[in-house]
Amino acid sequence: MLVKCETKSNRVKGLSFHPKLSWILASLHNGTIQLWDYRIGSLIDKFEEHEGGPVRGVCFHASQPLFVSGGDDYKIKVWNYKLRRCIFTLLGHLDYIRTVEFHDEYPWILSASDDQTIRIWNWQSRSCIAVLTGHNHYVMCAHFHPKEDLAVSASLDQTVRVWDTSGLRDKTVSIGGGGGGPPPSQGASDVFGTSDAVVKYMLEGHERGVNWAAFHPTLPLIVSGADDRLIKLWRMNDSKAWEIDTLRGHFNNVSCAIFHPKKELILSNSEDRTIRVWDTNKRTGIHTFRRENDRFWILTAHRTSNLIAVGHDAGMVVFKLDCERPMAQCQGSHLYVVQDRDVHAIDMDKSLTGSQMASCRRASNAMTSGMKSLQFNTLNTTETNVLVYYTQDNGCYDLFVGPNNLSGDTHISPKQGDAQAVAFTARNRFAVLQHSGSIGIYNLQNELSKKFDPPVATDYIFPGGNNRILLKSEEKIVMYDLTARKVVDEVAVPGGVRYTIWSQNGQYVAFMSKHNVLLAGKNLEYYHSFHENIRVKSGSWDENGVFVYSTLSHVKYCLPNGDSGIIHSLQNPIYIQRVHKRVMYYIDRERNVNKQRLNCTEYLFKLSLHQRKFNDVKMWIQEGRLTGNAVIGYLKQKGFPEVALHFVHDQQTRFNLALEYGHIEEAMAAAQELEDPACWNRLGLEALRQGNQQIVEMVYQKTKNFDALSFLYLITGNTSKLKKMLKIAEMRNDVMSRFNNALMLGAVEERIKIMAEMGQVPLAALTAKAHNCQEFIPKLEEQLQGNDISAHIPNNARLLLPPVPLCRPTSSDSANWPLTKSVKQIIEESTFKNMPAPGDQQPFMDAMEPEDTEAPGGGWDDGDLDLSPGEAVVAGADWGDMDDLDLGPQIVEETPVVEDKSMSVSMGDSVQTKWLKRRKLPADLVAAGEFEEALGLLKRRLGVINADPLEPLFKEAFWATCSSLPTLPQNQSLTWPLLSEGYPKSKDVTPMIMYTSKVVIDKVKEGQKLTTQGKFGEALTMFRSALQAIPLSVATDAQEEKNLTEMIEWCREYVNFTRMEVARKQLAATDVARNIEMAAYLTCCKVQSKTHQCLALQLAMFTSFKNSNFVTAASFAKRLVQGNWGEQGNAIVPKARQVLAKSEQTASDAQSINFDPKGNPEDMKLCAGSFTLLKATDPAVKCPFCGSTYKASYKGKLCETCKLSEIGANTLGIQLRPI
Repeated sequence: MLVKCETKSNRVKGLSFHPKLSWILASLHNGTIQLWDYRIGSLIDKFEEHEGGPVRGVCFHASQPLFVSGGDDYKIKVWNYKLRRCIFTLLGHLDYIRTVEFHDEYPWILSASDDQTIRIWNWQSRSCIAVLTGHNHYVMCAHFHPKEDLAVSASLDQTVRVWDTSGLRDKTVSIGGGGGGPPPSQGASDVFGTSDAVVKYMLEGHERGVNWAAFHPTLPLIVSGADDRLIKLWRMNDSKAWEIDTLRGHFNNVSCAIFHPKKELILSNSEDRTIRVWDTNKRTGIHTFRRENDRFWILTAHRTSNLIAVGHDAGMVVFKLDCERPMAQCQGSHLYVVQDRDVHAIDMDKSLTGSQMASCRRASNAMTSGMKSLQFNTLNTTETNVLVYYTQDNGCYDLFVGPNNLSGDTHISPKQGDAQAVAFTARNRFAVLQHSGSIGIYNLQNELSKKFDPPVATDYIFPGGNNRILLKSEEKIVMYDLTARKVVDEVAVPGGVRYTIWSQNGQYVAFMSKHNVLLAGKNLEYYHSFHENIRVKSGSWDENGVFVYSTLSHVKYCLPNGDSGIIHSLQNPIYIQRVHKRVMYYIDRERNVNKQRLNCTEYLFKLSLHQRKFNDVKMWIQEGRLTGNAVIGYLKQKGFPEVALHFVHDQQTRFNLALEYGHIEEAMAAAQELEDPACWNRLGLEALRQGNQQIVEMVYQKTKNFDALSFLYLITGNTSKLKKMLKIAEMRNDVMSRFNNALMLGAVEERIKIMAEMGQVPLAALTAKAHNCQEFIPKLEEQLQGNDISAHIPNNARLLLPPVPLCRPTSSDSANWPLTKSVKQIIEESTFKNMPAPGDQQPFMDAMEPEDTEAPGGGWDDGDLDLSPGEAVVAGADWGDMDDLDLGPQIVEETPVVEDKSMSVSMGDSVQTKWLKRRKLPADLVAAGEFEEALGLLKRRLGVINADPLEPLFKEAFWATCSSLPTLPQNQSLTWPLLSEGYPKSKDVTPMIMYTSKVVIDKVKEGQKLTTQGKFGEALTMFRSALQAIPLSVATDAQEEKNLTEMIEWCREYVNFTRMEVARKQLAATDVARNIEMAAYLTCCKVQSKTHQCLALQLAMFTSFKNSNFVTAASFAKRLVQGNWGEQGNAIVPKARQVLAKSEQTASDAQSINFDPKGNPEDMKLCAGSFTLLKATDPAVKCPFCGSTYKASYKGKLCETCKLSEIGANTLGIQLRPI
């Protein structure tokens, strides 16, 4: 039984498949009707208008959006599932209604009831057109014949009756296609025995009441099941019907029995909690499916597929009896497929039908095909080698070996053998997984060449390439090299691998489980993995390295970088065999080979963008007509907004896009088309931010913002245009604008005139006297009429004039400000815009404000245990060999510089150029001010994607090499670089390095002191700053390089150590298990200090003991007792012995945690993102800089340890001295 959907509900009494959609109706014993999508296993809707008990019958209409139901409330209801309501009710039955059914052709509903009648209703006229009487007990079911004018009914009167409805058909057609019912008088006479629907056969043979009867879909057969625990098979012809056999096996009432719509099978279920499958031809039982606690009540089959649904006491199950996946494999243009149990070879470039090349074994029974897989030997180019594997007979295989140029139908004799799995491994070899667990290597004559035991317990094997094999061990896949006899690599796929799909060139492989797909390289390098909510059915690699796969409902794609999308939807499932030149070749469930042109534009566009092929990107955008916000959002997400401008035609969108990313010229062109004042204002703000004076001036002129225009001319020193603004203000009669322009021009006479004109004579006179403008004073004094204003002039008055522009733009100069990249811009550009938030999957965050303690060691919990007095470990400052690091003298390898002798006089190299010619490490580039190049180098070396923490380090390292000497007033200061070797005029110079190994080691020592004091937040900041400073350090020799490399490991362990402790302290008091778990994980960190190791064990021991995890506490106490802690152990070891003794007395854990006390802490791997243990079989990725280990799902995200690098990036590695 291949279960496709299983639901939990009240007892299911009726079931009906939708003829086209993946829906099924389930009527329940509590009166509810449920509508399920069995493809995704979700409940779509509920219908609850029946009252008074169970709904026993339900049926979908074949073409209309209708279904009918009948229940114990004596009502038949017709529903419209699009309107989600009952549209009318048919009344007439006088007792419980057992089954209801639509006719496929006529507007009829057939109903069976406990009132001993069967009724036929016209649902268009909403009336009863026939009442079939004759049964003298409850009628348990009634069904129309799928093709003929017959109906069958089963009753508890121990009979099965076949009814002839041809007379009713003739009457319906004569009336006009069933549009209206018969006249009332005629309908009344039908009840009393007219010949519209009469009994044709009455089948007697059951000894107890019959519960179910059903027609065969094509043959003149009837099957029935009864309370006598028997299933009877009946045959009929035009004149009679008779019993042909009885099937025995059930040991309780048979609830339902039906014919399989596609196979010669009978399916029955019973109250004995079993479903039984019978062979129609042999009339024998094939298989029995049992359920422990639930009785079965109803059974139905999909008309056009192999789906079967069964209802039981606790819900329903939708299942298949056998797998429908076609056995096929494609190699180039040739497809090898099993059709009708024959192997066919098809050249898909020429035709979709091929020739027969061999025949497979016969199936062991009619229920299952017994076939598992077909494999073609892609490693042999001179012959045709095909392996067909069967699950029958406890596992066996057929090997077909034939010539390459097969023409016409041939018959290749198979070489047979027994196996648990088979796979080709070389040109003339294949591997057989034997039932004993060992693997045998056979030649093409089916002779054993060698035999070996696999390195892991193997469930199945898959092809792995030339002289390689893939071993499946539960959810793990191991690649094993047969020549070197070693494991190449391994990956884990949740759910276990079912199928492997290799690309044609053998560079990529996809591992498929029920809902998960993992993409990897030929050596099992992890690329990407994803999960689908509905089943993944098949897939194929196209020639571009894109994986195209199908689910039950869609054809989708996935690029190696993880980008994915939907190509189109599916009505029926397909099995993709090949994708080539934008054409998809697939096989449907009827084993027909088809091809279809794919719309690959979207994924080819994304692939071109990923590969930086911008000409192809433009071509796909134009040819594929890619538009919409989704494409714009994708381009913005990937950091290529300017590409969107090539295909966006909406001017408002172009304007917003161009403005968002600073494309002033594009934005101005769009604004000219829009002519919207709001757009001009936004453009002016952006142009002003960029210093583009010409566009700002044009925008202010367009919007007539005269005040802003005047101020622009003031700050740019354009006095000639400022004078024009004064004249314009005068023409506009704008007094305040005239006055402001005069003030900005320093035109005192103009200001005096304005104040006098406006009647402000005292102010005008005061201004004239203050500025000693003698030509205005006499006339103004006359108007003052003797009032003296001299007393109002302050003694310390100063001349108020605008500053004189030092540099006025000429006609040949550009007025726009030069655009240079600031440090912040360089840093921002170096940070990936599309990087996901690092905290998405991390349940614990580092504390920004750690809880500080004044007393040393205050952050370490001593524990309040009921033990004899004893002191905890006194945290000391023993730093091991940190003080004894022999860093050695700084040795710089001299590199000869060849002089370029020339007769002409040229500018000499700057000091920065000199040291960059000699050495170009990140520290040298930063010291020279080449921040952008330094970031580029760090990206290539360490995969840096977050440059924010480097900004202050870059500035400090840069200023550490700078000094300046003041010169004469109004002149620039002289810059003088600080050098560690040489002098400015010499050829060999080396800049002053800010972050030497001594500085890094001092930071680590300070962090260790803070850790000992329990200031974990401050310690975390210190260790992380030391870690981030190491890329900007320089090693003078191999020993110093080794020391710095060790510092990376030290800092990584301490950063993760302090991160975990900070996160543990933030846990809620109720989260006891996680508290114990994280305390235990602290003991797995490889911190260098014995003090910290001892403190971590002490903390874990106390935490476990206080929370009654005595087994865990005993493991930590044992490690403390067995450890060598020196003097500091004198205080803690006695207490550890007491904890060990008390823990061993109880020997139980109150909290279940993910930690093995018996395991070796050295072998435990922690995910630095989620702070959880990684299993040995789990795929893991690492940070290319600090080496922190993460789960595979963290690939591509920011490392939480160093906060610099991309997890899982493929980089060159750190370089600390010249090669």
